[in-house]
Amino acid sequence: MQQLERGILFEDQYLGVTVGGLVFPHGTIMIDAPLRLEDGRLWHSMLLNQRRGSNRLLVLLDSHPDRSLGARAMESTILAHQAAGEVFRDRPMIFKGVNPDSGAVWERYNEAIGMRWTVPDITFSDRITLHWGGPEVFIEHHPGPSAGAIWVIVPELKIIFVGDTITIEQPVFLEDADLDAWLEALEVLKSTYSDYQIICGRGGIADITAIRAQIRYLKRIVRGMEKLADSSAPPDGTSKMIAPLLRTLSYSHEWHDLYGQRLRHGLYKYYALHYDPTAPLTESPDGDGD
Repeated sequence: MQQLERGILFEDQYLGVTVGGLVFPHGTIMIDAPLRLEDGRLWHSMLLNQRRGSNRLLVLLDSHPDRSLGARAMESTILAHQAAGEVFRDRPMIFKGVNPDSGAVWERYNEAIGMRWTVPDITFSDRITLHWGGPEVFIEHHPGPSAGAIWVIVPELKIIFVGDTITIEQPVFLEDADLDAWLEALEVLKSTYSDYQIICGRGGIADITAIRAQIRYLKRIVRGMEKLADSSAPPDGTSKMIAPLLRTLSYSHEWHDLYGQRLRHGLYKYYALHYDPTAPLTESPDGDGD
């Protein structure tokens, strides 16, 4: 557990995503949930030991399984964007492993199949403000990685949690993305919050260099897809983009296959939806991204 300021904590060592905690006089605001139930119980217990008030709120920065499957272990009221809430309501109560080859981290956690979803108790549209006895907290809608992506902002302390808006040294998830909105969100982050302590959902603390790197990465994806579209290539053609995109990242070799599959799945789905809507939405299982 790392402390940014008194009562402002995060942990980036759990399987899944980076999680956060804001410990205020009126209670604790938790940001995302560890994927593994045992990690969730540990994180929950650590935050309770820090707490100053009895209220608990879990904020889910989007609906991705890596950050939401473990929500039940947090034993808390759950808040998410209304678009994320719609995704949860459309899911079966028991997680059955939809898209098992999406390159998500949950695919490395065998116990994920059969876990129960927890539907958000509170949803909002644009912005919500929390007054819990400490610094004012803004929770804002910033779509891009998904329609229901949000940020948690503590202006007084210049701290912001941005979820998958930035992923450090790992490929992005594209299946539910809107790249134009995502690039717009990154420009807002660069122009307004570059002097903040930025906590991203995968990789911990980010800075202006990470923002610029993410912008370049997404623009490279857009250019690659537009080039394929100009030549009327089918969605399978996006497999040629995988190896060059992976080479721009620095990561442990143990993640190579998962990251390659994440790009294979996401590039195919995004291209099929936005550039070739008549194509099937299931990619061909050829190649490995090398």
